[in-house]
Amino acid sequence: MALRERWPAGAVYAPAALLVAVLLAGCQSLSGAAREDGRLGDAGASVPTSGPTSGYGAVFLAVDECSSFGTRSFTEVPCVSERAAARVVARYDGAVRDGPRCPATTDFVLHISEQRPSSDEDGDGAVPQGYACMRNLQPPHPGDPGGGGGPRTIVGDCVYGSGDDQVRETSCDGKGRQKPQYQVTKAVRSRTDCPPSTALYVRLGGTTPVGCAHPM
Repeated sequence: MALRERWPAGAVYAPAALLVAVLLAGCQSLSGAAREDGRLGDAGASVPTSGPTSGYGAVFLAVDECSSFGTRSFTEVPCVSERAAARVVARYDGAVRDGPRCPATTDFVLHISEQRPSSDEDGDGAVPQGYACMRNLQPPHPGDPGGGGGPRTIVGDCVYGSGDDQVRETSCDGKGRQKPQYQVTKAVRSRTDCPPSTALYVRLGGTTPVGCAHPM
């Protein structure tokens, strides 16, 4: 049964001078192979967080710097700290929708809102809007192929129908809350390059934007 495309709502941020929001795997649209307009796109649900932050370099959460995990905040900490939980693998200014995509095996994305203190003599306290692509220091790695999460859909990932014209990623090993129904087995330039047995198409983006997904 073919389902219509539907996209999740955008991120909602709590009011604060500097906010960091984590981007996890989100709803995506499901389609049968026979539908010409059927596709599934990579997207995510943002969880707003707020709280104090601290910097250890010229750029807040620069590449190879680390963050801690907290219930309401993600604070920059030294990577040698026992509080360090994830490392920045890529860092970009601006909004996610306007900037480069995170590496394929990114576990989650931190959205950083702009902060410009009213009194700052040398300007070092200013933090521009941007986003950091994060990789957990220790397993699990939801961004890995078949890991059941991450901000991108990649070859090896599995999905299940979640209702209301949506699908979500789930662990391919069947140990998640939901059993996998389809797996992305190939990335190609167009749907015509997918094998005839393809059950649905996945929009991956990049130079090979179409994923060919087969029933599990």
